[in-house]
Amino acid sequence: MPILKSSDYKAYSKFIESLAKKLTKFYYSKLNKPFKVSNKLKGRGYDPVTSADKAFEKFIRKEIKKKFPNHQVIGEEFGFKKTKSKYSWIIDPIDGTRSFVIGNPTWSNLISLNFEGKPIIGLANYPVLRKYYFNVSDKIAYVVDQGKKRKIKVNKKVLFKNLKMSAAFHGMLSLNQQKKIPKILKMMQFPCADALSYSHLAEGKVDVVIQCGNKIWDIHPLIPIIEAAGGIVSTWKNTNAVKGGNIVASANTGIQNKILKILKPLSK
Repeated sequence: MPILKSSDYKAYSKFIESLAKKLTKFYYSKLNKPFKVSNKLKGRGYDPVTSADKAFEKFIRKEIKKKFPNHQVIGEEFGFKKTKSKYSWIIDPIDGTRSFVIGNPTWSNLISLNFEGKPIIGLANYPVLRKYYFNVSDKIAYVVDQGKKRKIKVNKKVLFKNLKMSAAFHGMLSLNQQKKIPKILKMMQFPCADALSYSHLAEGKVDVVIQCGNKIWDIHPLIPIIEAAGGIVSTWKNTNAVKGGNIVASANTGIQNKILKILKPLSK
C-alpha cells in the first residue's frame, strides 16, 4: 500500500525531477573544472572528499530549504538538520567520489525523500552521462536519458543460470572471507560502477548487485527506485536495507533467496 497520496507523490517527484536538471546544469556551469581533494581518513585508509562534494551538497540543501523549509535533512558532508517533520531528505552529493576524482563518468548525485524513516522517492542523477533515474510512486520508476523519458522494470523473468551479476567488496572482505563464497566470485562477471550498477538493475541491464559497507546515503535513494521497478533490496542477513551495510539487490525473490543462501557463510 502506498505511503503517500498520489498527489503527494506527484508533487515530490516533480521537485526531484526539476532538481536533477538543476544539478546537471550546476555541474557544467560551476563545477566542471579543477577541484581540491582531501582524505577524510588521514593515514587510516582512503576516503576522498572534494570541493565539488561540498558545493553540490550546499546547492541541494538550498533547493530543499526553498521548497520544504521544515523538512529534516541528512547529508554526507554537512550532517543532520533536525526538525519535528516526519519528512527527511538523505543526500549523497557525489556517490562515487573515487570515480569523480579520476574522471570516470559513473559518479552521481543521490537524494531520497523519507517519510518516518522509510525511503519513498529516490533520485540518482548522472550529470556526465546526462541521465537520471527516479520513481513517481511505489510502482512506477523512470530513466530520463539524453532528454528521453521511459519507464523502467527489472528483468523479472531472468533464470538463475542466466543472471548478470555486478559486485564489489570495496576492500571490506579479507581473502579468507572471500574464499567462503567461491560461487559469488565466479559469478562476478560484470563491472560494478558505483550507484550506476543499482540503476542498471532497475532497468533490467543486470540482475544482481552486491556491495559492502553502504552508508544510508549510498542506498536510501536507490531503494525506492529499485522497488518501484519491481526489484528486491536487503542486507546480506536478509534484514531491511534502510540501515545500510552489506547490501544485495535482485530482480526477483527467487534469485534474491538463492544469493542470500550463498552469502550465508559471511552473514552470521
